[in-house]
Amino acid sequence: MEKVSRSQIIKLSISLVLYIAFLIWVKSWLGIIVIPFIFDAYITKKVNWTFWKKTKNATVRSIMSWIDAIIFALVAVYFVNLYFFQNYQIPSSSLEKSLLVGDFLYVSKMSYGPRVPQTPLSMPLTAHTLPIFNCKSYLEWPHWDYKRVPGFGKVKHDDIVVFNYPAGDSVALSIQEEGFCTLAYKVGRQIAQQNGAPMVNTDYLSPLEQRKIYQLYYTAGKNAIFGSPDQYGKVIYRPVDHRENYVKRCIGLPGDMLMIRNREVYINGKHQRTPNDAEFMYQIQATGKLIPEDLIRELRLSEEDLSNYQPGSKSFVLPLTSTSLRELQKHKDLVTSIHPIDVSPDPDLFPQGLSTHWTVDNYGPLWIPAKGKTIALTMNNLPIYERCITVYEGNKLQVKDDGSIYINGVKSNRYTFKMDYYWMMGDNRHNSQDSRYWGFVPEDHVIGKPIFIWLSLDKDRSLFDGKIRWSRMFSWVK
Repeated sequence: MEKVSRSQIIKLSISLVLYIAFLIWVKSWLGIIVIPFIFDAYITKKVNWTFWKKTKNATVRSIMSWIDAIIFALVAVYFVNLYFFQNYQIPSSSLEKSLLVGDFLYVSKMSYGPRVPQTPLSMPLTAHTLPIFNCKSYLEWPHWDYKRVPGFGKVKHDDIVVFNYPAGDSVALSIQEEGFCTLAYKVGRQIAQQNGAPMVNTDYLSPLEQRKIYQLYYTAGKNAIFGSPDQYGKVIYRPVDHRENYVKRCIGLPGDMLMIRNREVYINGKHQRTPNDAEFMYQIQATGKLIPEDLIRELRLSEEDLSNYQPGSKSFVLPLTSTSLRELQKHKDLVTSIHPIDVSPDPDLFPQGLSTHWTVDNYGPLWIPAKGKTIALTMNNLPIYERCITVYEGNKLQVKDDGSIYINGVKSNRYTFKMDYYWMMGDNRHNSQDSRYWGFVPEDHVIGKPIFIWLSLDKDRSLFDGKIRWSRMFSWVK
């Protein structure tokens, strides 16, 4: 072995200290097997890591140098994305006007503590599908259990949070925006309606009868989806860390009692402040005059917002923030009255299969599960917590014909939760698919917290007509 220089020892020491500190942080001693390779790279040099540099073939040297740079970049990006931050683009209007479609964000993994990857062998910069090849971007083996390493804090009320879509464990590829269970129920309900079957939310049915009808709908829908791959596509399963990324505001924390009354949120009986940029839909009675372009921009209305507006219309619906509402009310020459829209009970609201008559504006009360807390299970609350018990926490649940509940083969009337759960909602309250539709977000689905907007592009504007939202660039997420 060649004489070891002082510089080599210093570089090795720094590398080992940083690497061991990383292993202590993530609590993964399996990484110790890498230490001999680090030692060899700096000291013994038994492995010729850069053999290609000595070749006389210039083409080979050029190709290998590019491969070396690409591999290094991918590995670096992989670890940065896993443990520190990742880039995220706002794809939909569910958080407008707090975050806008076209906002590019840095999402901090450190805010809540990064997750150790459950499927570690995956391609960086891809969610679940490799572009061009249109195949999975990850290997399902090895698969590690959920673990989160220490971060700067925990999720708080009103935090904007990026998380994996909870209902996206199984998806029909042609309709990925809906989870398989929700889609199957809707398809089955539609089939039942076509055949004249009763709706699941009829008042005269007991909770047990409602459950039986729900199972009937779900089974019919599942069979229809599997039997029509041309329409629905292939049904696949995705692990937690490769489900679609969503971003919403955390309204409820583990152990909270949540209720919405007349659009206002109450947590544990206390009224919660509505975000300043939250939007609600309003019915506009107008004079028929054209809304000026400068007013449209002042109200921050997008083309999607104006989808119900036709020039010259005397009645239409607009999403407005409290500030936009006050501004529009000043224009008596354009509008004669503005009223909140009436919202009807929606059978697609969570929990499906239980008659609640809840709406997006009047919802609950509903208790959010917390780790270590025990609840009494009944047919009235089982639809609310069944997915937590079975899908998220991996238990087998069965309901007998007499209404008795069995968990993992044992008759049970109580259940203790293994994880914390959160309630997420969009600020665009009438145009957001959120917890009101698919329920709780388990702690193992939480990715991180948006910190910084580094770019914002308006899809409705041209390059020289406000395409770049300069005022939003390099700004902190509120």
